Parts: sequence; C-alpha cells; structure tokens
Amino acid sequence: MAPPTSSNLLKHETSPYLLQHADNPVQWRAWNDATLAEAKASGKPILLSVGYAACHWCHVMAHESFEDEATAALMNELYVNIKVDREERPDLDAIYQAALAMMGEQGGWPLTMFLTPEGAPFWGGTYFPPSPRFGRPGFADVLRGVAAAYRSKPDQVRQNVEALTGALNRRAAGDAGGGVSIATIDAVAARLAQEVDLIHGGIGGAPKFPQCSIFALLWRAHLRAKAGAAVDFRHAVTLTLDRMCQGGIYDHLGGGFARYSTDARWLAPHFEKMLYDNAQMIDLLTLVWQETRSPLYAARVAETAGWLMREMTAEGGAFAATLDADSEGEEGKFYVWAADEIAALLGADAAFFADAYDVTPEGNWEGRTILNRSKRMLLGDAAHEARLAQCRDILFTARAERIAPGRDDKVLADWNGMMIAALTRASFVFERPDWLARAQAAFAGAVALLDRDGRLGHSYRAGRRQDVAMLDDYAQMARAALTLFEFTGDDAYFVRAQAWTATADRHYWDDAGGGYFFTADDAPGLIARTKHAHDNATPSGNGAMAEVLTRLHLLTGETRHRDRAEAVIGAFSGELAKNFFPLSTLLNAAEFMARPLQIAIRGPRGAAATAALLSAVATSASLPNLVFSVLTSDATLPASHPAYGKGMIGVKPAAYVCEGPVCSPPITDPAALMEDLRRR
Repeated sequence: MAPPTSSNLLKHETSPYLLQHADNPVQWRAWNDATLAEAKASGKPILLSVGYAACHWCHVMAHESFEDEATAALMNELYVNIKVDREERPDLDAIYQAALAMMGEQGGWPLTMFLTPEGAPFWGGTYFPPSPRFGRPGFADVLRGVAAAYRSKPDQVRQNVEALTGALNRRAAGDAGGGVSIATIDAVAARLAQEVDLIHGGIGGAPKFPQCSIFALLWRAHLRAKAGAAVDFRHAVTLTLDRMCQGGIYDHLGGGFARYSTDARWLAPHFEKMLYDNAQMIDLLTLVWQETRSPLYAARVAETAGWLMREMTAEGGAFAATLDADSEGEEGKFYVWAADEIAALLGADAAFFADAYDVTPEGNWEGRTILNRSKRMLLGDAAHEARLAQCRDILFTARAERIAPGRDDKVLADWNGMMIAALTRASFVFERPDWLARAQAAFAGAVALLDRDGRLGHSYRAGRRQDVAMLDDYAQMARAALTLFEFTGDDAYFVRAQAWTATADRHYWDDAGGGYFFTADDAPGLIARTKHAHDNATPSGNGAMAEVLTRLHLLTGETRHRDRAEAVIGAFSGELAKNFFPLSTLLNAAEFMARPLQIAIRGPRGAAATAALLSAVATSASLPNLVFSVLTSDATLPASHPAYGKGMIGVKPAAYVCEGPVCSPPITDPAALMEDLRRR
C-alpha cells in the first residue's frame, strides 16, 4: 500500500540535502516510481525542486518558502512535490537544467521545475523569493499562476511539453564533425584568452568560477607556443592562479578552495567547498608548478591535501562530497573574523598579521573580514612566512571551537575518481608517498561501496547505494584507476579501468551517432537520454572518456580504443563552430591523442637508480600528455610501443622518451633526462 500522502516522506532518505527538508511542512517525496505513480493518480502537476546540501540559495528558499506553513499548504494543495539532490541524481538535474535553458532561462540551484504527472517539463525557473523582488515574481504567485495555466490551458502546456521533449531528444543526437586539429585548438585557446581578466585573472567579471578545464587548455597552449607568440597564455594562467591562491576564495587557515567568488576580485566566495573543485585545483596547480616552481602553488596543493585528509574522509576511507557555506543559519559565519577577535588572539603579532591578511576594523565583507593576501601576490621570506604560519595556527585552533558548517558525507563515484587521480599525480610530482597511500585507500573504499560486479553505483551513504550511475562515474573512476596503475605499477588498477571502460561501451555508447550517453541504456524513469561534451562544474564525461580511451590505446596497443576515442571527439567536434566555450576537456583530450609523450623506464621499480629517473620525470617539466611505464626486466610493452624491446643498459635502469614513433637513445642519468624533457 502506498504511504499516506499527507506526510513528508524524506525522513526515509539518506541524502543530507533531502534530510535537511524532512521536517518541512511541504509534503515532499523523493523521485521514484511510487511518487510518479502517485502524481499520475492525483492528476496534479509535479513541482520538482533540485538543490544540494552546500547550496546557499537553496537554504534561503527553504527558509523563506518551504518552512512557511502558508506556502507549504499551497504547494500541497496544488502539486505533488518532489525534492531531488542534484549530487545524488545528476541525470535528473541534467535533463531539467537543459529544459530550463531551452526556455531561455539561466540555470542553477535551486532549480524549480513544473512537470506533467508523467515527468515532462513545461515551465520553470531557479530561486523565487516569497514576494516579488530582484525582478522575480513571488513564489506564491508563481504557484497559483502555473497551476491555473495547467488546468485552463492544456493545449499550451502540451505544446510546451512537445517542444521541450523534442528539443531534448534532438540535443542527444550531438553535432558530429570532422575531428579536431591542433590548429583549431590553438585558435580556440587564443579566443578564450581574450576573455581573461588581465587585472584580477579568471574569465569575465562577477561572479567568477575557477574554470580549471579552460585554464588547463590555456596552459597547454602556452606549452605548445613558440617564443614570441602573440598571446601570453602563461601569464593568463599564472595571474589567475596567483589571484585565486591569495584571494578570499581560498581558506587561508584550513586549506581548500570555495566554489566561486561573488565578485571579480576573488575576495568574497559563496563559502561552500566542493570535492570536485578542489580536485581540479590540485591537478592544475600541480601541472603549472612543474614549470614555474612557484612556492605559492606548492603550498596551496599541500594545504588543500591537508584539508582533504583532515576533513573530507567518509565511510570506508573514500572522500566526502561537500562542506556547507552556512553555519548557524549564516553564510560564511565560520570563516570570517572581526579585527578585535584577531587582536585578542594574536596580541603583539596582530598588526603584522592584519597587514598581510587585509584585516581592518571596518572589515571587507558585511562588516567582517574574509582573510586574503591579495595585496601582495608573492610570499615573503622564510622567517616572514613562518611567523604568519604560527599566527594562522592560533586562529585555526580558535576557529575549531566555532560551530562548523555541515558536511555532506555522500561518497560520489565521479568526484572521488577526480580527487584520487589528482592526489595520485600530486603525490608523484611533490614526492609525497603519504598522498599516494591516501589516494589508494580512497580508491579501495569507493570500489567497496560502489562497485557491484563491474557496475558502479553513483553514490553511497548510510548503507544505501544509489544504483543509477552516469557516464562520468565510469570515466572518472577509470581515469583514477589508470593514474594509479601508471604510478604504482599494480595491474589490478589496470584491470579495473579496462572493465569499467567495457561497461561504458556496453551500456552508454550511442551506436547511431557516436559518443556516450550520460545515462545507461537500462536506467529507469527518465524522459530522455542526454548526450553532450560540455564541461559544467565538472569536466564532461565524454571528454574524460576520450582521455581514458587514448591512454588505454597507448598502454595496450589496441587500436579499437583509439578508434573509439576518435569517434567520441568526432561526435561533438561540429559544436566548435557554435560554442567552443564549454568544450575544453574534449579539446584537451584531442591534444593528448594527437601529441602523447610516452616515457618507458626499464628497471626495477624499487631500485634507487629507477627512483632517481622517476624523480627527474616528476620535477623536470610540465607534462600534461605524459604516459609512462616502469618495467622490470621480464615485463613487456605492446609491440606497437616505440620503446618495445628496449632494455636496461647493463645493470643501469634506462629511460626512453618517445614522441610519435621515435624514441630518444637510452638515458641513464637523471640530470640528462631532466634536460631532455625540458627541451621538449
């Protein structure tokens, strides 16, 4: 028997976001077959509200409307109300965000969509205030108006539904083209560089997001550029990273980057911290550090890794998803300071600290201070930084006594994959075996919680596994497995990567148009299967899969993987003529496929001489297209590998650096290997 429709059913869920709304007077349901059957039986339209636990404006709308008895009564009378955690069900969020965009509206969270009882969208928006303001209608007026239109204008509703569902299905067809050349990528990079704010860094004005995939593309363009190139890609990237690393978007006491800045100067963030943002920042900072040797970037990577291991461990050793922006009902309260607090805690060092971190009696944000070092981009000398570190430790200890923001401890496959890969690569570059061990533990934990006979679940929390998985889950976990394989030599990771890729090929591949669908062919309850290569807050699954397939081709020599990678890029390359802005991950994968750098080191992995060659690879140069293998005397490369058949030089381990079909002579001296890689 169906549960009574007079109650809020979210108390039966495990998502922290859904549980935040379990006591609302709104009769919320989760998205499931029973809820959709209830909607069909009632004849009422569905009000779908999508958000996530760390979302500030989601909290605002909840306090203003969903906790209000009169508004809740109106919602309950007119709608079947469904609450969705976009982190738990990104497949649903993708469909309805796309539908909102097709209405000409800016997407985001909270997402507020009105659906037919069958789940088809016909109107929507994002945040609605309780009464008209910000140029937006009041929520109660929206509720009444949409319900009246649904009853009195069925033909118009049907036309909207048909137009939107038709457009969603056409969008899934993709936009095939003839592939992507390096010249095209260079042209895109030059155009994107024009959007960079050359005063504060970042793309455009406020609000500003990290846009790591774009800046990785610009960094790659810098590495390809000839001396005297017309565009200074290097400056665009380092300016942006310097400003973010020293700005208020970074937590200078606890480590980690917030989701985005509300202003153009990277000062005032929405204070939520997301696992995926920090994974991308670790990756990008590590890559750029390999050339710049910036102590600032090294510090931010280490501090962010420290935050990750201190605060983001979830069940089984995997990584948790997010930290909230709010505490005690106030945005940023945990993170901001008054000048007199700092003076009391630091005493004689208060003025010194205040000068470095922009602390003033009037504050820099709503009468309080967001700590930042934007006044000076460069770090001070060792004594200066040591003194500041002592001050930060005092403030960090004091801050720990405050009520901390909420943590969403869901384990998400794709986000864990991103962080595992980033932490593994950083462990190699910065020679931190403890980071590698932590990445391995997270991988083992994520697999134990999420993998069932080769099929991944998307999320896990409190004993419940979300069985529906997306392309991004397979792409990012396979990418993590391959990264671990390259840096540890453990074949078990390679086997996992191959198995997950095979599952993606079996259940997500579009035989008709090429590329991968976002959802599996056996995923239940969706009105459309989306397919795209756009980066959103996270890199696109198709772009990540193109990288995975290319890496598999290079490691196995199997041309079917390269053929499929080319098919992925070809399936979406036609979009470059329309909108290249969100395609950076796909373009980065295309460059990787065209210009891989393969390094084979022949020698026992544990030997000191082999370790010295590995250290030279890690610290020689920025190598975004690196694929490397460490091979004992009895291990073989695929016959197609340009270093096939090459071995040690006597008893000395040797490195072979290969571009295309040509390898360097054997290199046994670490300094010579560093010089060779820097020349390249």
